[in-house]
This record gives sequence, structure tokens and C-alpha cells, in this order.
Amino acid sequence: MTTIRHEAQVPLTAAGRRFDQALAEMFPDYSRSRLSGWIKSGAVSLDGAQVAARQLLRGGELVRLEVELENEVSSAPEAMALEIVHEDEHLLVLDKPAGLVVHPGAGNPVGTLLNGLLHHDPKLAELPRAGIVHRLDKDTSGLMVVARTLPTYTALVDLLSRHEVERQYEAVVLGTMVAGGTVDEPIGRSMGDRLRQAVRDEEDGKRAVTHYRLRERFRAHSLLQCQLETGRTHQIRVHMAHIGHPLIGDPLYGGGLKLPRGASAELIATLRGFRRQALHAEKLSFIHPATGEDMSFSAERPADQRQLIEALREDLAVHGSEHY
Repeated sequence: MTTIRHEAQVPLTAAGRRFDQALAEMFPDYSRSRLSGWIKSGAVSLDGAQVAARQLLRGGELVRLEVELENEVSSAPEAMALEIVHEDEHLLVLDKPAGLVVHPGAGNPVGTLLNGLLHHDPKLAELPRAGIVHRLDKDTSGLMVVARTLPTYTALVDLLSRHEVERQYEAVVLGTMVAGGTVDEPIGRSMGDRLRQAVRDEEDGKRAVTHYRLRERFRAHSLLQCQLETGRTHQIRVHMAHIGHPLIGDPLYGGGLKLPRGASAELIATLRGFRRQALHAEKLSFIHPATGEDMSFSAERPADQRQLIEALREDLAVHGSEHY
């Protein structure tokens, strides 16, 4: 169990302010809600006494913080082969394979990335969601960052909320696009299906922005580079389907099988056999919360998506720009 200890003097400039407000500025490594909880539990004292969060300060008081971090998650550790591309004492970056669920939930109580992370580093149990600050859908592959300390967790959540984590994806979609663009449409839960998200009006949905660029155009499909400005559930999948170009293989938002005229048996088999959304988180960039370094990571597309793109390229080479 990790013990956190801090001692600091309230600055004179904080005179007349509430204790919880000043504490948040004195200890920015921890969220306001967590500090408020520690005040209530007595883990934070002011001149040796337990006081209320609303206590007004005079400046110059001594603040002591001492808390033992209890486990935030109860899931069992499970041995799992994790593709870790970077690891230090503050965080790790991994390349998640398609098919791996990130969080335990209904229908997936075990065998998730969270279970594997707890086996890799048992102290992650002391962090919310075992340090996972953002997620990828089960059948989306690619890069994720995981915090290993509470200050890093707080900082990464803040970076994500301020859109200062660059997340770049590769997607293969139905239809031939002629140019890139931006989809700026709110997203919320679908009214008719609790498993789906949908473009909603501003009152019912949250702002969602996806930038996309055309990389390659095939006879009946397109290869895109997608950049997330926001990070809503299923965002790229919903936005691409909304503009009429759903992802190949997407079981929730896909538009069915599209075969170019005269497609070879190999291409038909590849398209029919691709049974997940063709989406890969290929690049992740952010400022390291502890060191201030520019961190940038890339992950090669997985074998199934590579095979899919190669098959589409071969079809285009044989048939030219003839469409289906």
C-alpha cells in the first residue's frame, strides 16, 4: 500500500480563501474531488487540526497531508502478453490488439486489459480504473497510455480534457471519397439501441469533432487518416457512418459488404473475412506530465488490416479506377 505524505505552508496570498480552494492550488497533482475527500476523512490537517473544507484561511498555516491509497479496483490480476512500447516510473504506453476488451463489464468480467495491467503492475489497483485514462473499443487496435501514479493520472486526464493528447487513427471505409474534411456533430446514446451511439442535437449529445484526410482511394473503398479533437464513445465509427462512409467490418454502424465489379476471389474472401471495424490507433503524442518531454509513439497496422489494404491495392492495380 502506497502512503502519500506532503507538508506545506499556506501562502499569505491565500488569506480569506476557503481551505479546499487553496489546497487545490497547493497540491495540483491531485484532483479537487480527491482532495475534498481527503479533507473529509481527516487525512489533511491545518495546524494539526481537522477542519472543514469551507474553513477560511489567514495565511501561513501548516498543512499536512498523509493518506494511504486503498485499492480502487477489485478485479483479479491475470497473466497476459502485453505489447508495451514504452514504460517508465510514471506511465506506460501499449499497443492493444484487436479483440481485447479494455474494462471488465457485463459479459466480460475477466480477460480484459485491466486484468493484464494489474498482473504487470499490482500497484495500479490503487489508481482509478487501474490507471487507464482513455479506452479503445474491443475490436479497435493500437496505442493507449496508462498512468502508473496518481499525479500522472490526474495530469493525463487534464491533458485529455484540454485536447492536448494527439490521437491519430487509420480507418478503411466504404465508398470512394474525393477529399478530407471535418465532422463536427454532437454524439450521444442512441434512443433505439443502448449499445449504439448516434449523432444527436446539441441538447442531447456532447460535442464531437473528427478531422479526416484521404490517404488512398480504391475502387469501392477509401483509406483515411483520422484525428480526434474530442474523444466520445465510438466517435470515428459514428461520424464516418453519419457522412455515408461507415468503416469496413463495423458490426454496429457498417453498411454491409461492398464488392467492386469483377473483384477477385481473394479480395472477396478478404472483405468477407474482415469481421471487425477497420480502425487502428496508429499514433499517440503528448507532453510527459512528469518530465515535460515531447512523447510520440507509432504502432504499425496489424496484420489483418495490412492484408485488407494490400488486397484493395491489388484490386485497384488490376482494374484501374473503374468503380463498382
